[in-house]
Amino acid sequence: MPLDALVKRYQQYKHMGLALDMTRGKPCSDQLALSDGMLDVVTSADFRAADGTDCRNYGGFDGIPEARALFAEFMQVAPAELLVGGNSSLTLMHDTVARCYLHSNVDSDVAWRDLPEVKFLCPVPGYDRHFAICENFGITMIPVAMTPDGPDMEQVEALVAADPLVKGMWMVPKYQNPTGYTVSDAVVKRLAAMPTAAPDFRIFWDNAYAHHHLSDTPDPLADVLAECKAAGHPNRVFLFGSTSKVSFAGSGISFFAASGPNVAWMRFHGSRQSIGPDKLNQLRHVRFFKDMDGIRAHMARHAAIIKPKFDAVLRILGEELGDGSAYGASWTVPNGGYFISFDTKDGCAAHVVALASEAGVKLTEAGATFPYGEDPRDRNIRIAPTLPALAEIEQATRIFATCVKIAALEDA
Repeated sequence: MPLDALVKRYQQYKHMGLALDMTRGKPCSDQLALSDGMLDVVTSADFRAADGTDCRNYGGFDGIPEARALFAEFMQVAPAELLVGGNSSLTLMHDTVARCYLHSNVDSDVAWRDLPEVKFLCPVPGYDRHFAICENFGITMIPVAMTPDGPDMEQVEALVAADPLVKGMWMVPKYQNPTGYTVSDAVVKRLAAMPTAAPDFRIFWDNAYAHHHLSDTPDPLADVLAECKAAGHPNRVFLFGSTSKVSFAGSGISFFAASGPNVAWMRFHGSRQSIGPDKLNQLRHVRFFKDMDGIRAHMARHAAIIKPKFDAVLRILGEELGDGSAYGASWTVPNGGYFISFDTKDGCAAHVVALASEAGVKLTEAGATFPYGEDPRDRNIRIAPTLPALAEIEQATRIFATCVKIAALEDA
């Protein structure tokens, strides 16, 4: 379609007065409703954990035993290696960085705040909230390329071996935000075994989408904690997870998992911040899900709701853009998670986002998937299909594709 015809089509969209939001990966109301039964499983007459703990009271920093047992399996660790927290894994990640920054960790006596600089490796495109944590503490972010197998390990290994100020690395290992890629077994082994100049180097392993599959053949993910132990670096990884997109997005439970020394370190500092988590909410989750089979069945119901939305985005992108090559575009086809990563022609992402906004389709800001909001090629856009209704997704994707074509042709 020539540019003038595309512009005419775009003007028609603008006059429709649409307000479609694809900015963030939120569950839709139908997904949240899947967990409504959780509100009824704890009553005023039955609020004790299996060991008799009164879940209404203070204490129990580690989490109630049945929650630790169930969600240790969820996280692929032993119950003794898991702490069950409040509603947000992002809070746990922020606080873990803060504790390293203020107090050091078990592999160093030097707090990060006492160093001339602290650096983190950030696979890109990546998760903007990880980057915001680093900015909050003045941590220098170093982008590393994300590939279908995981971060570019040549880059990673060279950086961590050469510089003792590289103290951490962010990872969303399964169905990564926004690409949907899953780290290969070979890359997990290399991350676990690589020499690092900093003895207290830590991988922040944010396994947010561990059970968020979109097919019956989910991506496998190696046990990173076991690999770190086998490589002689048992303290290298901090694992995080939550039920934020499993049960209620604002009222789930979160998890921190790690080696025994790391768990003891987290307990020591965390118990000075909190007298204990919401144990009633932990009890609700255990009684509602019962076991991992219950969680797997529940996540299959999630997939039945959101997969048609992903399918619609991918179908319409194909119909409108073909394979994308005519417009310098490409996109991922995820097997799970919450996002599709779309690359425009270089220099066009901000233009596309602005055009879409004028036509009533709100997208995540161009550059948000890179540290400091700066995409050096101005090409990556994160598409979040889960929240809008299917009909809205279809309409928004048509508009988005029109904007991609206009931007590519105008910038030719």
